[in-house]
Amino acid sequence: MAAHPRNFGDKWRKHEVLRRHPGLSSSMPETRRLTRRSLKSMLRKYGMVYVKPVVGSLGNGVMKVEKRGNGLRFQLGLRKMRFAGIGAGYAAIVRAGRRKPYLVQRGIRLATYRGRPYDIRVMVQRTPLRPWTVTGMVGRVAPPRKIVTNGSQGGTIYPVSALIPNGAGLRRRMSRIGLLAARRLHAAYPGLVEIGLDIAIDRRGKPWVLEANTRPDPCPFTKLPSRHMLRRIMQFHKPWGIKRGLHCVKAKRGI
Repeated sequence: MAAHPRNFGDKWRKHEVLRRHPGLSSSMPETRRLTRRSLKSMLRKYGMVYVKPVVGSLGNGVMKVEKRGNGLRFQLGLRKMRFAGIGAGYAAIVRAGRRKPYLVQRGIRLATYRGRPYDIRVMVQRTPLRPWTVTGMVGRVAPPRKIVTNGSQGGTIYPVSALIPNGAGLRRRMSRIGLLAARRLHAAYPGLVEIGLDIAIDRRGKPWVLEANTRPDPCPFTKLPSRHMLRRIMQFHKPWGIKRGLHCVKAKRGI
């Protein structure tokens, strides 16, 4: 039995599905479709936001935008640009995004490891005979001077326990969020068989759902000291005939 190969909905639709769940709404950072008006409003409200493509993966096209006086500064990859006015800054963001549909999301000030921000990827999977199960959890630390943590962008992979010592309670909370998110998305997209939930931890220790990936890359799990989680993920792939390449050269091994 082969799983449907396509993505289930774009980032906007998936965010809206999750946001409407009463058990998840408080973990969903405010997100809007990107317009000049929404960018100005969100910057006024939060001071810092992330702008990301509605359809995209691997951290490509994600920008960090910060309010600077009456203008803004944004970063894409290693490139930083500053503009005296919101209008000029918005126009530059649209050009950098190649005029594709984008979202603007409340910026979460991420917890850091050795001065670099990190987030957590939570894998949640099911099989025809097994209910939704958290099969893996891995930490991703951003490369120096970059804003995204993805292994495909050169991020460094760590066991969650290395980033969050004595974090058993937080890990349980992230597992609960992962299971709620998977069941909620499955209700909207019945063909869904796995998700990779990206969870940010803010500097107060609160988890936030950044996005749900419906074709999650198992590559980060190849960089862990133990292969236990990777074997479990692949075991859940087998009934669906899912085959993913595991030649993972860009992500770095932290331990």
